[in-house]
Amino acid sequence: MDIVNPALEDYLLAHASPADDVLRDLVEETHQLVPGTTMQISHDEGEFLTMLTQLTGVSLAVEVGVFTGYSSICIARGLSEGGRLLACDVSEEWTSVARRYWERAGLTDRIDLRLAPADETLRALPTDQAVDFAFIDADKTGYPAYYEELVPRMRRGGLIVLDNVLRGGRVVDPSAQDAADRAIRQVNDTITADSRVQSVMLPLRDGVTLVRKR
Repeated sequence: MDIVNPALEDYLLAHASPADDVLRDLVEETHQLVPGTTMQISHDEGEFLTMLTQLTGVSLAVEVGVFTGYSSICIARGLSEGGRLLACDVSEEWTSVARRYWERAGLTDRIDLRLAPADETLRALPTDQAVDFAFIDADKTGYPAYYEELVPRMRRGGLIVLDNVLRGGRVVDPSAQDAADRAIRQVNDTITADSRVQSVMLPLRDGVTLVRKR
């Protein structure tokens, strides 16, 4: 199911601020490595992440799921002066690509990469409500756990952004019952019922949820 008409998607991309050479080259290399991949966020979603971090004055951000580093660049570019991004992933192969492009973008001093299961990395963070911004775009079955680990660690007014919350429309298909489908429905329902936060789900690409800690 197309969440947005493909022609409109092209129109939306054409009317976002253009990507620079670093991001364009990263997209090209990623698609050479993994033809047809959908694991990388779109350019308009990247611009959205940069703008969110710029608007909210982010000093500490957490990213769950790095892949080849496109979203990391977008988030890190929006950080406040002296801000840091904790990037969580388990793949040395893909994050080795990310590291090269972080260096090209001049962002290596802003990004701390942790190669370990993300739930373990998140549990090790102090619960002093210091995280300003978090982006979840990793294994879908882990979304409920990642969300529950992050909420207590967010400052009041902090934002959590979750990607792929519509699963190509599978969230409304009763026959879609694989583990990832069930996990995304679970986290969507959890967020809606969570009195600790306010949230809105947007039809950006494959669905993006913005969650604000009360």
